Amino acid sequence: MTTHAHRRPLRIVLAPDSLKGSLPAAEAALAMSAGVHAAASRLGHPEPAVVLAPLADGGEGTLDALLAAWEVEPRTTECHDAAGRARRARYAISRVPATDQEAAPVSDQGRQERLPVRGVLEAAEANGLPLVADIPLDALTATSYGVGEIAAQLLDDGAEEILLCVGGSASTDGGTGLLSALGARFLDADGDALLPGGGSLTALASIDTSNLHPRALDVRWRIAVDVDNPLCGPRGAAAVFGPQKGATPNDVVVLDHALSHLSRVVEELTGVAMVDVPGAGAAGGLPAVLVPFLGAEIVPGSALVADAVGLAGALAEADLVLTGEGSFDSQSLGGKVVQAVVATAPDTCAVVVIAGRVQLSAAQVQDAGLAGAFSLATGPMALEELLQGAASLMEDAAAHVYGVFGATVPR
Repeated sequence: MTTHAHRRPLRIVLAPDSLKGSLPAAEAALAMSAGVHAAASRLGHPEPAVVLAPLADGGEGTLDALLAAWEVEPRTTECHDAAGRARRARYAISRVPATDQEAAPVSDQGRQERLPVRGVLEAAEANGLPLVADIPLDALTATSYGVGEIAAQLLDDGAEEILLCVGGSASTDGGTGLLSALGARFLDADGDALLPGGGSLTALASIDTSNLHPRALDVRWRIAVDVDNPLCGPRGAAAVFGPQKGATPNDVVVLDHALSHLSRVVEELTGVAMVDVPGAGAAGGLPAVLVPFLGAEIVPGSALVADAVGLAGALAEADLVLTGEGSFDSQSLGGKVVQAVVATAPDTCAVVVIAGRVQLSAAQVQDAGLAGAFSLATGPMALEELLQGAASLMEDAAAHVYGVFGATVPR
């Protein structure tokens, strides 16, 4: 084997999303790292300088990505799932920079002030679809109340900023369950509290927020979303995501009407119109009441996580970044992790996707600013084979990519 003693090490950042059903993002990054190091060793190259930066897009896996980036252990609290059954959920509290550029502020007297206490909760820890997969879920009564219970715990723990990651939810209640857990009351024309779930919102007449958690309005709320769907209509929460949550065609009609009615009541009370806001349809319309009543911001989850793990700093001197996900298709370029990586990488850094399946042409891949996209599959493979062998297949694919790009590094 020819060695290259004077070849400089390749600088590589490994920034994949999770491959749902097979590899969490952190494990995908580790598999990539193993492949890269093995290939460099076989080729006689200097050990590459590798940075692991597992990412997420605001949906499932975002909490794990931030726990790893912030190097903190998860906390747990009691809550309820979308069907109202008791469970324990994880969340995180950390006092860390929000981005790789942020430092603790300095006062006028020159003293360094503390950073704010940040809390992170993943809605799917409470009302995620997998948690209710064992029962027939009633789409009209499924609730986000448990998400609000975690949020209340974060407030009790002293969080000053709360990042709410909302993907993978099983409810379509416009966030009314969450806000109810924080003390709001959703009332019918007789002043009686509505039953949980989106179906009852057709009878909504008023909203009482006089007994909100005492700290609810004192914190900064950010809702990390991975979709840009509006609240209602053909691309709304009910029409697009309702069937995934057990909604029948009739349920979809009821829920869409209910969310539209909720938005009208909210606008009358707050002056904030949510019906056409991009991202308001995420997680069953969860932002619909959080933006008007709590001043929450809707933010792209992938960009926010990229900031939180310091991706820009890691990529500044990189030669190559490997990213990936389960299925690389047109949706991957609409606010998902791959797009965030491309947007962050400097022009001097090649971006390569490794995915379970690749559904874009070479022209589409290159037009998106990528150097290439490669499938994990080594030939015709059943889905079960891909899922079970994802780690070793990811390792092998990363080794292939290193072999190509490693050969281009100047001696």
